[in-house]
Amino acid sequence: MDQKQLSERLAAAAFAFRGYNVTNLGRSDELLARPDYGPVVKACLDEASEIVRKVAGRRCDLAERVRQRRETDLASYGDAIALIVAMEISQIRLLEEFHGVKYADARLAMGYSLGEITALAAGGVIGLHEALQIPLALADDCVELARDVTLGILFSRGNELPVDEIIRDCLLTNQEGCGVVGVSTYLSPNSALLMGQQDSLSRFHKRLSDTADERVYLRKNDKRWPPLHTPIVWEKCIADRCSQMMHQIPGGFREPKPPIFSLATGAVSYTDANTRELLRQWIDHPQQLWDAIYHTLTSGIETVIHVGPAPNIFPATYKRLRENVGAQVEAQIGTRTMARLVKRPWLSALLPERTALLRVLLVEHVILEDWLLEQELA
Repeated sequence: MDQKQLSERLAAAAFAFRGYNVTNLGRSDELLARPDYGPVVKACLDEASEIVRKVAGRRCDLAERVRQRRETDLASYGDAIALIVAMEISQIRLLEEFHGVKYADARLAMGYSLGEITALAAGGVIGLHEALQIPLALADDCVELARDVTLGILFSRGNELPVDEIIRDCLLTNQEGCGVVGVSTYLSPNSALLMGQQDSLSRFHKRLSDTADERVYLRKNDKRWPPLHTPIVWEKCIADRCSQMMHQIPGGFREPKPPIFSLATGAVSYTDANTRELLRQWIDHPQQLWDAIYHTLTSGIETVIHVGPAPNIFPATYKRLRENVGAQVEAQIGTRTMARLVKRPWLSALLPERTALLRVLLVEHVILEDWLLEQELA
C-alpha cells in the first residue's frame, strides 16, 4: 500500500495504539538511524527523556537506549512508558510530515492501556508532557504493586465466559482478605486477562471451576505486570491520586480528532469536557478490547493502522478472530450442516446475529513502523 492509497483509505481507517509489553523497542532503532526520519524521532525521544528527568528526578536518555537496543523491563517501567509514547507520537509525525497522511482525517482511534493516553496526545487533547506526567509520577507505585501480582488468561473452549460469575467470584475471593484479583482485559467473548495478588488468582479459578457450567481454563504468565485496570491499584490510592493530579494539568477541553474509542468505557465517549473523568476510569476499569474490535467491524472500518514499536495485542486479536471466523465460515459453507462445524460454540452463537464479524476477513492491517521503513523518499 503506497502513500496515496493510504491517504485515500483514511476516511474508513482506524489508528490502534499499543500499550506496555515485556518488549518495547520494535524497530525504533531503524527509524532513528534513517537520515530522513532520525531528527524527528530523536526530537520526540529527547522531549520524553526531559519529561522523565523533570517528573522522576533521574537521568534518562531514550535515544541512547534505542541506539543500543537496550530493552526495558519492570525495573525500568518509567522509561518504558516514555519510550512507547514517544515512539508512537514520532510515528504519527513521520506519517504526516514525510508522507502527507493526516492522522486527524481518520475515522477512529483507539489505544490499548497506555495507548489510549497516546491517542489523546496525538489527537490534540493533551500535550506530550501531560500524557506522560501522571503515569510517570505513579510508575514506581505500579511497579511495587507488581511484585506479588500474577497475570493469567482465563478462557473457555466452548461457550462465552460467564462474566457475571467471574465478577462475583472475584469479589468473593477478595473478601477473604488474602490478596485482590480482578479482570484487567476482556479479550473476546471466551477469553479475558486477570491479575491477582498472592495466590488469589488460583483461589478465584478454583471457586469459578466449582460453580461454572463448563470447564474454564486458566493459563498463568511468568512475567510481572503493573496491575493497572484492576482494583489492585486501590491499595495505593492510585486512581484517586491520578484524579487529584489532573485538576491542574493543562488541556483536556477539546474533542479528540479523530474520535477515540475508549477501552475504559467500551464506547466512543470523549467529549470536550470529560477527559479527566475518563482517565480516572482508565486507571482501574478493565479494558474492553473486544468491544473495540467489534466496533471497528460494525462502523465500516476497512483499514487498521497499528502504531508503536512492534504492536502486539491488537494485531494478535484481529488475527485470531480472522482465523476463527474463516474456519467457521469454511466449515458452514463446505458442509452446509451444523454437524461438522468447528467446535467454537461461542462463535457460532454470535455469527448469525452479528454478521459484522464476517468483515474481519476483509479488513486490511498496516504495521506503521514497517510501512514507514518500506517507503523510499526522494
